[in-house]
Amino acid sequence: MSQSLDQKRAAYAWGCVAEVSSDYVNLAKAAPSLIMGNGLMQTLAFFKSKGKGHHEKLLKDILGWLVKPEAACPFLTSSQFEGAMAKLASAEVSSEQYLHATQEALAILKWIRQFAAARG
Repeated sequence: MSQSLDQKRAAYAWGCVAEVSSDYVNLAKAAPSLIMGNGLMQTLAFFKSKGKGHHEKLLKDILGWLVKPEAACPFLTSSQFEGAMAKLASAEVSSEQYLHATQEALAILKWIRQFAAARG
């Protein structure tokens, strides 16, 4: 019996939040509205620019999911910030693919938010 996509998201998110700070929990709660209001790349850049531990961890957790085969974003081959941003900004990525990456980021954040709040 194979796992559903949502079960795979849940398993990944559970692993991400094993030990998280209250700052991480609060940032995870705010992240979906940041993405919806500003866009995926702008939000990822914001997390990177902050350089604080909880920002870096959430950035790593989001990009870590997006490069997994389950996320179906094959154009993203690196979970490193610079590589992922270069790919997302490239002409090779269609608007549909960018939208899919955004939707996947929101989907994984749904699980990360719930589990971080329960564990944090």
